Amino acid sequence: MVTEIEKLVAEFAENVAAQTDSIWKGDAKTGNKHAKRYIAAFGKLTAHGDAGRDALTVLFTHPRMDVRVSAAAYLLRYRTTEARAILEEAAKGEGLVPFEASLVLKNWESGTWALDPAEDTAEQPEPTRPASPSKRSRPRTERAGTDRRKGSKRDKSGG
Repeated sequence: MVTEIEKLVAEFAENVAAQTDSIWKGDAKTGNKHAKRYIAAFGKLTAHGDAGRDALTVLFTHPRMDVRVSAAAYLLRYRTTEARAILEEAAKGEGLVPFEASLVLKNWESGTWALDPAEDTAEQPEPTRPASPSKRSRPRTERAGTDRRKGSKRDKSGG
């Protein structure tokens, strides 16, 4: 009998692979649907705590590199040594997935990685950021001269 956790792991893997396939076909819309699904599956897995994370480690040996890299990316904090080894190996190659692996490693090293934050930081609210200025709040001097109204045929004499 397949458990709920095993179904979620399979859902994660299937949707990572489907997203990659969609990207290669140039179908970003479908790719985004699959991304939402594997992100949701990961969220459900982490709701099971470390048991859910442990279950996802079976994907470290998945035949598809994109699935291995995605699992490693999400489990980098939890299984740092194993995940990092997978990402470093993948990053040696060329193409989209190795590029993704190298970005994950770069973000990890710079401290900006946050796919599965520790429980104590997950509950803290995000810092507020100032809103970007609206068009109305920009000084007139910033507007390009081409913004000005151009005359129509009716405005011209004889027209």
